[in-house]
Parts: sequence; structure tokens; C-alpha cells
Amino acid sequence: MTAAAADAVSVPSGQPVTLAEVLLDEAPGQSGETWARFRFLAPQIARESGTVSYEAAAPDMDHLCGSIALPYLAEHGLTAARVVISLSDRMVPFGAQDPDATQFFEAYRPDGAACMWEAF
Repeated sequence: MTAAAADAVSVPSGQPVTLAEVLLDEAPGQSGETWARFRFLAPQIARESGTVSYEAAAPDMDHLCGSIALPYLAEHGLTAARVVISLSDRMVPFGAQDPDATQFFEAYRPDGAACMWEAF
């Protein structure tokens, strides 16, 4: 499932972030568990030219889980064992490698109206 690109989303760091796509897939090595992957473009995290570090972007990912991912799942009647929020300075096809791209990822366990951080 792919969502169309959306308008910029407000995040704590103030960087411009837009939803690029939403993917639903089976959890790696966990048959029957669905993971919802919310992939965002965040050009300001770029290594060479960016102004937003991982430390500044981490609260953004927490915010995106609670304010975008959980409402999206509820609106579409979907459940997921994990929500993965990713920020990328450029669009990279899912599963592809791009050594020039900067990407940050965090995983969460949906718990009611909250996102509980899960270590990868």
C-alpha cells in the first residue's frame, strides 16, 4: 500500500518533513505480524548540507508516530504490531541501498493512543 505524498508536517525540530509513502508488510522473521512503515522525506538531515542531527530529529520521529501513523492506521481500520518511522534526506526505494543517503529509523509498538519506542 502506498500513500501519495502529502503536505509538510509540523515537527518539534521545525525541519520540513513530508510523508513520502506508507508500506505494510510482514514482520521480518515473524509470520503473521504486520509492520506499518511510514517513510518521510526530511532534506535537512543530509550529512553534507543538512542542519538537523539525529538528536534533533529523534523527537520528530516520536511525534510523527503519534500524530501521523496512529491516526492513519485508525482511519484506515489497520492494525500493526510495529510502526517504523523513517526519515530520509532523499527518496530511496524501499530495501535499496544508497550510500549517499542519510536515513534515520525508529520502531514503535502501538499501545492504544501511544507509541512505545522499541529498540531495533
